[in-house]
Amino acid sequence: MSFNKKTIRDVDWQGKTALVRVDYNVSIKDGKVVDELRLRESLPTLEYLREHGVKRMILMSHLGRPAGQADPAFSLKPTAERLAELMPGHVVAFVDWATGNVANAVEKLPEGGILMLENLRFAPEEEANSAEFAQKIVSETGADVFVQDGFAVLHRKHASTDAMARLLPAVAGLLVEKEAKALDAVMENPERPLMFIVGGAKVEDKKPLIERFLPIADKIAVGGKIAVDGLSVSDPKIYVAEGFVSNAEGAKLDIDEASTAHIIDMMRDAKTIIWNGTMGMAETAEFSTGSRKIAEAMGHLSGANTVIGGGDTAGFVESLMKEDPSLSYTMILTGGGAGLKYLLDESLPGLEVLQNS
Repeated sequence: MSFNKKTIRDVDWQGKTALVRVDYNVSIKDGKVVDELRLRESLPTLEYLREHGVKRMILMSHLGRPAGQADPAFSLKPTAERLAELMPGHVVAFVDWATGNVANAVEKLPEGGILMLENLRFAPEEEANSAEFAQKIVSETGADVFVQDGFAVLHRKHASTDAMARLLPAVAGLLVEKEAKALDAVMENPERPLMFIVGGAKVEDKKPLIERFLPIADKIAVGGKIAVDGLSVSDPKIYVAEGFVSNAEGAKLDIDEASTAHIIDMMRDAKTIIWNGTMGMAETAEFSTGSRKIAEAMGHLSGANTVIGGGDTAGFVESLMKEDPSLSYTMILTGGGAGLKYLLDESLPGLEVLQNS
């Protein structure tokens, strides 16, 4: 799959209202955003729109799995508040599309202002890809153009990723373009040697990825649950972790020191490294050592194109970067399941619905 969609650069934004599908499905604790990678990654698109004369921006996202009903624990209001802090000098308002007057909130926005809508998954119609729900949002916001900038939701066929994009001219935002092109580069023209590191707990997702990378990668390292289960391989380019760290019940929850060292040694001459999936239960400090050491080795590797896969791996690496600002990566992808499907050249409804370039 190669990225071939129109982007916000192909639109004359003067006086137009942009309906922007962002992915602000982030961790929130005590009313504060904990993991703000996805907010920060959306800023280039928002700044571009403002600088090119957009009249107003309406942002929409989901958060968590509130089961189609309003739940304060999944409110997007904290993301609007944090976005306002990340964009000083900009008006960032918030409205509940179910109980507030959306049209009135839109009219109150100053030139270039931003309005964040409440969690779309508070309505069952969102995940049902309801055309009526999509039309309601489009009509109440007065949107002229749909912008898809949530790479991580491209594999979902929901109202905000599919139905709404069929009601308006639909283009990609800069984040979707950036992540898609980064994956294109890895798959089509990587600087070699290319190394693929794969881990995580979803074995059914990882085996197809390994098969996809086999003819492309120069070497592949396997950790996580798929290694624990004893992946059987005969190709000499694949190394499967052999030693593990177990809990009191005997469950293997991390790769051991020798396996970690072997993977790090494989990385030393690599010019392109893509890592998808942690080496164990990295959310627990006791079983995060393998993942942490690999992340640190990648983050200090000079002269290599280092790409961190989305989902848990991205969150884990971002938390390490807060502790150690010296860590640096070429790109940290926001897309989890969508990134996997893109790598596997599978259909992405949220991308297919956008206008071709």
